[in-house]
Amino acid sequence: MSDLSVIRNPAPVGDGPVEVAAPRVGYVEAAVGGPERASSLASLFPGVAFVNLGAWPDRHPADLTAMIVSADASEVEIVLKRLVARPGGPKIIIVLRDANVTATRWLLRAGAAAVLSAPVGEAALALSVQRILGGGDTAHSAKAPDGRIIAMLKAGGGVGATAIGTQVAAILAGRGDPDIVAHGGVCFADLDVQFGQGALVLDLDGAITVTDILEGGGPLDEAPLASALAVHRSGARLLASPREMMPLDTLVPAQVDNLLTALKRNFAVSILDLPTVWTDWTIRALQLCDRIVVVTNLTVAQTNLVKRQLRMMAAQRMDAIPVTIVCNRVTEDQKGLVSVKAAEKAIGRAFDVIIPDERKLMNDAIAQGREVASLRRGSKLEKALIQLANVISPLPVAAAAKPARRW
Repeated sequence: MSDLSVIRNPAPVGDGPVEVAAPRVGYVEAAVGGPERASSLASLFPGVAFVNLGAWPDRHPADLTAMIVSADASEVEIVLKRLVARPGGPKIIIVLRDANVTATRWLLRAGAAAVLSAPVGEAALALSVQRILGGGDTAHSAKAPDGRIIAMLKAGGGVGATAIGTQVAAILAGRGDPDIVAHGGVCFADLDVQFGQGALVLDLDGAITVTDILEGGGPLDEAPLASALAVHRSGARLLASPREMMPLDTLVPAQVDNLLTALKRNFAVSILDLPTVWTDWTIRALQLCDRIVVVTNLTVAQTNLVKRQLRMMAAQRMDAIPVTIVCNRVTEDQKGLVSVKAAEKAIGRAFDVIIPDERKLMNDAIAQGREVASLRRGSKLEKALIQLANVISPLPVAAAAKPARRW
């Protein structure tokens, strides 16, 4: 490991080229997922030398900036001793098999730069390496967090909030508004940590997740999300929900503060998909939002749940935050269901957006991970979604919908 790969930087006038040792990242093939994954990862960092270590070395090479190694959660005590015994040296990224929250926290406290769950995605690895190398956009990371946060709040399960949120994110990203593009675009952040379906709806399997971000090490509010997150065909970015269910209390308000700061710094608009339950961290997320979108259906139960959600917001002193109420899957006859007028009377205010029940079109879009407009242009469903997009980001969208029809 004595032959340093070098990059040549421009030298001062009159001097020759200056040779600078390139950063070196050692890796264990089993940790990164094999030689092809190692080559793919290395291609993302052209100025970095990636070195195959074979196995986690007993002595950490002094010329390495970082190491990517693997371990099993059952070996955590041995790994802890290795971390504590060798302070300093390269930053260590551990890919942990059978990972759990307790083992992850121990390893991070002992000095691991990042702990990622095996099998690890390339995006999560790249994000961790980028954090260690400081390879993000410095000017961008120093930018004041001025993006807008929109929360999707479900009146109850199964109301279609995720489908609506992802479609609106695709509309906002796809319209190419210069102001939105200049400020980083649009992100759909799936914080429904137990039942999130954002990756499925957008057909972005393997996208970097909330847990990848939390485990990646480094200041959470400085995470380079704009370059790390998966991109939908519309241009919208996705922060996916965890691959496995995680306890709701795993997140805490301080983490949400930092995550939302990162989203505001990286994106013009971020749409949060929240779980149906109220916790300390979901309350904090709502308090930090610029708008709350409550999605409901026309049933007695859902109407009552909307009233309870609104009362809870008032109790948490969220009166200053604009609230948009969306009624989803409304049919013309509403046979057997509550009427729009009756639901509005019970809630005490009118619906802001009414989305028609074109369930087949929406289901087809979900099945293909596509925008509704790409399957059928000019549908009532598309117009209603554009209307909601205009409420969320009040800039003109082509073919903006007229006020919702009162059925």
